[in-house]
Parts: sequence; C-alpha cells; structure tokens
Amino acid sequence: MPSERFTVAEDVAVRIPHEAMRATIESILETQGMSDLDAAQAADTLLYADLRGIDSHGVSNMFPIYLDLFAEGFINPTPEPRIVREAAAVATIDDDRGLGLATGPRAMDLAISKAEQCGIGAVSVTNGRHYGAASYHAHRAVPQGMIGLSMTIGGLMVVPTFGSKPMVGLNPIAVAVTGGDQPDFVFDASMSSVAGNKIRIAQRLGAKVLPGWITDGDGNPILEETDIPEAWWMLPTGGTRDGGSHKGYSLAMMVDVLCGVLGGDPPGFLRPSGDVSHHFMAYKIDAFCDPDDFTEHMQQFLTGLRQTAPVGDHDRVVYAGLVAHETEQERRINGIPYHPQVVRYFEDTAQRLGARSMLS
Repeated sequence: MPSERFTVAEDVAVRIPHEAMRATIESILETQGMSDLDAAQAADTLLYADLRGIDSHGVSNMFPIYLDLFAEGFINPTPEPRIVREAAAVATIDDDRGLGLATGPRAMDLAISKAEQCGIGAVSVTNGRHYGAASYHAHRAVPQGMIGLSMTIGGLMVVPTFGSKPMVGLNPIAVAVTGGDQPDFVFDASMSSVAGNKIRIAQRLGAKVLPGWITDGDGNPILEETDIPEAWWMLPTGGTRDGGSHKGYSLAMMVDVLCGVLGGDPPGFLRPSGDVSHHFMAYKIDAFCDPDDFTEHMQQFLTGLRQTAPVGDHDRVVYAGLVAHETEQERRINGIPYHPQVVRYFEDTAQRLGARSMLS
C-alpha cells in the first residue's frame, strides 16, 4: 500500500468511487475549453494515478495548478500537435502547449506504432505541459506486446550534487513490462529524493520529511527528520554524495537531454517555468526474442522476487508495480480515499464553473 506518510488516514478519508471522480474531472475540464475526447483522456490519466496509489500525481495535487494555468493562457485547451521531424522509428512533436495528460498518450501511441513497424519507436515532445504520472504512458505499451518507457522534464526544484540552487528538474522515469500471470513490473520514480508533490502532501497532512529529502533555502542538505521549512529545495535521489546523489543528479540530466535537448530545446533551467518536454519509447518484444519465452522469464523473475525470504520484521519482498496493482484492486472496490478538503474543493469548483459534480 502507499506510504502512510503520504496517505490520508482512513478515519478521515472520504471514499469516492473512481467513476464519480472521473466524471467530475471530465466535466470541469470541458468548462476550460477541452474537447470531450481530450477531457476524457486527461481524466483517465489522473485517475490511473489515484487508483494505483500515485496520489502525488492524482487529482488532489495537480488539478488546482492546471486550472490556474488554463486561466493564465499557459495551457492551450485545444492544441494542434504536429510532427516537426521524423524518421522511420522516431519523431519529434511540437505539442502546441497542450496539456500532456491528453496529448502525451497520443505521443506514446505513435512510439508504439513505430515500434510495430521497426521493432523500436521513440518520440520526443517539445513545447508541452505537465503529463501526469510517467507510468501511465509507459504502461500503454504492455497490452501491445511491448515494453514501454516514458520520461519528462518537470519541476526545476532539484539541486545538483554540491550545488546551492536548483538546476535540474524532478525528471521522472517510468518503465512498464508485462508480468505474465504476475502483476506487471511498473517502475515510476522521479530522480529527486522523492516526488516533489509528496512534500506538498506532507505539508497538507502535517507530516515531517525524512533525512536527505530536501535542502534549506541555501541548498544545504537537511539530514534529520524535520518539519518542512519555509524555503526548501529537493535533493537528487541518493540525498548526498556519500549516499549516491551523483547518480540521481546524472540521471536527471539524462532525462533533460532525451526529452528536451534531443528535441531541439535548451536545458530545463533556461526555459520558462512549466514549459516541459517528454520522451516516449516502445520496444516490440517479438522483434528481440520469442514473446512466450520472454513472458515465462518475466514470470520466473517476478515470482522469484516475491518468494524471496524477507529480512527482519518485514513480511514480504515486493517489486515495483506489485503494491500499485494491489492498491488499484482495493480502490476499485472500495473507492479512492481523498481528504475531505479535496472533495470540498472539487464540489465547490464544479459549482463555480458550472460543471457537474458526481461526488455527493
């Protein structure tokens, strides 16, 4: 299950059926000028995150920001993405300031289509906006007999190792692989110590942050559990140099190169805030090996991990995607747990914008 540090306590949470939240989100997005099709796709991207326990990228944390950016004209509700450079297996797309929740899946689908023809497909997207949980896009490849890879530049909040100010983004990477008769392997993580939105969740819940997650306002790593200071930045994955922060920092650079520089953009720290780029890849399994053998070997891999004897007082060994799968199964049955303030926000927002709310 999701970390208790970032989870609304059950005695406080309001359980909302995912269909009700999905319909509410669609209706609100339509009031912003998005087409029915784009609003439905954006809602699906957000609800994927909430169902699988990726609450940092679900409706509660991102949606108010999207509405502000629509109001400012920063997000184009009716974009016309276009391919600006293309070869057999690759393409670069200008996303026309489209909300990546809706336009990102189409770019991933183009990578899948190219992989169907060439065995591998890669698509870079420039002039984009936030695209939600990276794993949503990567996971689209799995039903097509492929491995999916997705990454994005996002949130200039991470200081480089030994640095005093943020110079790279949170820059998540996701990969999704079939598990056969086991839940799929789905890895999704920012190259920061934790996802930046988790710090916002911790602020809302009054939770402390752990050592090595953030810096103070001058970039000095905070190495004890603490309340969140007024000014802070994110540390790379690894926290400090001794903990391996140079790895998270360098991976964040790699994401910036593949998403942005490769598509013709300057590095993220030279771009306007919120102007992001994405990168999508698909690997057609039967172009590399026999797909039945691949699936059998993945089943052996994942089963072997689950059967590993745990250490200490841990009750089991898990892998990326297993807990998310279990969380989704539970939330589809019992509803998604939201903080009451989140539910009130969407009810009030729907009423204010003349959208329909299905939450009461």
